Amino acid sequence: MTQNPTHLASMPVGRQPNRLRARRLGVDTQHEMVVFMRQDCPVCRSEGFAAHARVRLSRGEQSIIATLYHVTDGLLEVDEAGLSESAWVQLGATDGDEIAASHPQPLDSLSRVRGKIYGDRLSAAALRNILRDIVGGRYDDIHLASFLTACAARSLDRVEMIGLTRAMVDAGDRLSWPVRPVADKHSVGGLPGNRTTPIVVAIAAACGLTMPKTSSRAITSPAGTADAMETLAPVNLDIAAMRRVVERESGCVVWGGAVQLSPADDTLIRVERALDLDSEGQLVASVLSKKIAAGSTHVVLDIPVGPTAKVRSDEAAAALSRHLMDVAEAFGIVVEVVASDGSQPVGRGIGPALEAVDVLAVLQGAPGAPADLRTRAVALAGRLLEMTGTAPRGAGVAAAAQALTEGIAWAKFQRICEAQGGLRQPPVAPHHHPVLADRAGRVSRIDNRRLARVAKLAGAPDAKAAGLELHTRLGAAIDRGGPLFTVHAETPGELAYALEFVSANRDVVEVVEK
Repeated sequence: MTQNPTHLASMPVGRQPNRLRARRLGVDTQHEMVVFMRQDCPVCRSEGFAAHARVRLSRGEQSIIATLYHVTDGLLEVDEAGLSESAWVQLGATDGDEIAASHPQPLDSLSRVRGKIYGDRLSAAALRNILRDIVGGRYDDIHLASFLTACAARSLDRVEMIGLTRAMVDAGDRLSWPVRPVADKHSVGGLPGNRTTPIVVAIAAACGLTMPKTSSRAITSPAGTADAMETLAPVNLDIAAMRRVVERESGCVVWGGAVQLSPADDTLIRVERALDLDSEGQLVASVLSKKIAAGSTHVVLDIPVGPTAKVRSDEAAAALSRHLMDVAEAFGIVVEVVASDGSQPVGRGIGPALEAVDVLAVLQGAPGAPADLRTRAVALAGRLLEMTGTAPRGAGVAAAAQALTEGIAWAKFQRICEAQGGLRQPPVAPHHHPVLADRAGRVSRIDNRRLARVAKLAGAPDAKAAGLELHTRLGAAIDRGGPLFTVHAETPGELAYALEFVSANRDVVEVVEK
């Protein structure tokens, strides 16, 4: 019995079996590359492509690996492949282009990830292969999460940390500079509002140091340095633009993801952020790979220590310091570590724009500028000046403070912003709500993690103006009904989310009776 051919999906005559027409769907899947095909598409049926399969798409010499989702009648024709925005851009397609769909090569490096899950050591060669596949887009988010979780659960040893750092550096571009020393600074994070980097860069460059600073976006916090800096000036500079800024002003503050220095790190950070995970071995490789790739020779590292910071104890800080210094030494970088107070947020703002406002206040010497932010920035900048020989030992803090007091750091920061594309004012959120003390007393505890959670629920870091403004400090006296902090949001819904969390966590700022 002959089946009615109108009931079967068919490919147009003359087209090769695994070829489809590209169609732009305008679907934003962020970083994940996605392809949509009809479930009854002959290519899917012939190749055995199930939903959520990984598919290699090729257009001429260009190819990508995308995750497949099936659709039913209506959205696509049987000979069309609908591409998400990220897939469309990476493939460089135009509507109607013929693209080939095939099975990707097996990922041998995944066997090494599975081995790590069961306790095997990752060799330098295994790490190179894993990072090569990550940068090549061959790992989906499940693979990435498996790798990150394995490295967190089965801690990396010194040799593995060095191997991972080297693999991350080799997977991207590297910068070299005609001058030495080349300074850098990094905080391991976990402390809301600790936005010292733009201030340190301005001081260092004003004092004659070269400081090409590449910074990350937020992982688990309400703002990374790149997020805050982006409210003041463009940060998505390529290597050529970054080099021009540094040659002109001796410093910059740009997003590391845009310059392709250790590009695997930004891919991993995106998944770490979703997992709310930041393992020690990955942290060491993440920090140092970017310093090495940026051509840094001298780095000061800030490790905030506190009960609700990322690093909880002096012992943990000492262990992390040893790992950072050991790995840095293997690459010939001079590193000094500063363990700082992580018991409460730094400054008043938590969230990109609110932290940028604090930065401007310190640089401008404004009345009421956060004294703790200024003190931290001066201490870190002073250490950099000393370790590079720019200032004598014991004189770095005074030199850094003088650069702020005399206004040369502020003048330098303005020139850096102009060179990066123009200084701008941070945005202001349209919705605000104060959180008040329900008793009189003294502030006995501030929970960094839950306070950061409030800022994130309010929309930070994606909503640049969102976050919160802290009105009190540890040990401060407060009246009943006195302001503890004010939540800032760009939409009423996000404000409501944040305030609902506050209502269920009244002790995020704990007040005890006198």
